[in-house]
Amino acid sequence: MNDNAEIAQQVRRWLEDVVIGLNLCPFAHQPNKLGRIRIAVTDAADEEALLEALQEEMSLLDASAEEDTETTLLAAPHLLDDFDDYNQFFDLVDIWLREFGWEGTYQVAGFHPDYRFAETAADDPGNLTNRSPWPLFHLIRESSIDRAVASYPDVDGIPARNIARVSALDGDERRRLFPYLFG
Repeated sequence: MNDNAEIAQQVRRWLEDVVIGLNLCPFAHQPNKLGRIRIAVTDAADEEALLEALQEEMSLLDASAEEDTETTLLAAPHLLDDFDDYNQFFDLVDIWLREFGWEGTYQVAGFHPDYRFAETAADDPGNLTNRSPWPLFHLIRESSIDRAVASYPDVDGIPARNIARVSALDGDERRRLFPYLFG
């Protein structure tokens, strides 16, 4: 198994090469450039421990100024390998956000090596927009989302543009950007 530093480096490379490099998230470049994206790796081996890790990360965000840490990517390399299990875990995350009073303050978005949008084939190129080297939980401040949406001219066009971008990648580009899918 990879150690946590190596896992964090793989997530950083994915963030910079895929998310920012392909401009899948036009809002990620600036916080990354300013060092405001925290990448954390949890050793959680069950869902309860993962919820505790998410709580710790959310508490860290609560305790930090947005100018210091705007968002967190939490990698969970030891569980939720199965995408259906990962996807169902988000039901617990939604409950957890409500229980801790973080609903409306934070959102949690998902990325997974086998990410699959509803009603798409497993090999649909559009799924690449959310495929990451490890199961990831993106903890996002609602205030960041509000500012980004207000300043971007075509937020609704982002998904279609992203699908077109990853669909246009040739086989060599896909193998270079998503090596974990071709292991």
